[in-house]
Amino acid sequence: MDLNNATSEPADCGSPVFCTIIPPHILDNLAQSDDPARHEPARRTLEHDHARRAQRREIAARDLTPGDPEAAAAKPNRTIYDARHQATVPGHKVHSESDGPVKDASVNRAHAGLGATFELYLKVYGRKSIDGAGLPLNATVHYGQRYDNAFWDGERMVFGDGDNDLFKDFTIPVDVIGHELTHGVTQYTANLDYEGQPGALNESVSDVFGVLIKQYALGQTADQADWLVGAELLGPNVTGKALRSMKAPGTAYDDDVLGKDPQPATMKGYVHTTGDNGGVHINSGIPNHAFYLVATALGGKAWERAGQVWYDVLTGGKLAKNAQFADFAGLTIKAAQARFGAAAEHDAVVKAWTQVGVTPK
Repeated sequence: MDLNNATSEPADCGSPVFCTIIPPHILDNLAQSDDPARHEPARRTLEHDHARRAQRREIAARDLTPGDPEAAAAKPNRTIYDARHQATVPGHKVHSESDGPVKDASVNRAHAGLGATFELYLKVYGRKSIDGAGLPLNATVHYGQRYDNAFWDGERMVFGDGDNDLFKDFTIPVDVIGHELTHGVTQYTANLDYEGQPGALNESVSDVFGVLIKQYALGQTADQADWLVGAELLGPNVTGKALRSMKAPGTAYDDDVLGKDPQPATMKGYVHTTGDNGGVHINSGIPNHAFYLVATALGGKAWERAGQVWYDVLTGGKLAKNAQFADFAGLTIKAAQARFGAAAEHDAVVKAWTQVGVTPK
């Protein structure tokens, strides 16, 4: 199998749907390692991901119309399955909503992470589950053998166990769970194309709400947060602190095997590439940094004001599927003014986009 061709094939987080947390450029680097203990899990992960992308059209053909929000219960309905190290979903049902903790820590963490995501969207934004209408939240743990990824496939969360060398169990970081489930929120709302700038916005929105879910769960203010994505995921043999940094894109890792974090913080560093669907995991650093600048300028709890503006844009019905950074920036400025008036929130949003070099439309 040609690994380069596998990772260059367009993957979708709109319709059809397949979104992974580990960027393909990291897996590509790992796949080239001389150490079989490292390149074999990476190559196996790439093969699995390629196969899942080939199946994504089955989900794309299904109707994604949400149910009735008024009839939906204001509580989660979670079910956890165990793939038992097979590359199949959903696997064997092992945990329902009413069940208590079990011996399997991955099951418990998946259950808790789904709940943390549901709680932020409900209590902060009044959204009942990711579709806004009480969609049951399903997850599969122990997917594949030493599978170095986690993904949202349009219907459920799927977690690999990692290789216990470079990556730990993917159920550990709650922001990773929140990131992937937010792809589901995007799927049911703006449904952003997964290529180029709209794809980078798709990834950025997931990073934004992933870190907000973590901050909400920890009760952190903007100045207390680390603004890292996947900080608990990297193994002890990695020179780095996370998968991405919203505070300082490009500094999350610099490792002999993983490579160096390629994310730019401003448009001056925008990466033009045909890989990674036009750099969706790379150029997302630019809107990520803009959100960080807004949140830290305003202070306090980032989900209350900065997060509210981003949520209003994502769900407001005016964000086009093919939106560019400038389009998104312009909508956040309008949303800030609509919700808060000509106040600090509006000024913080305008200044942030200016700092990252995006001229709003």
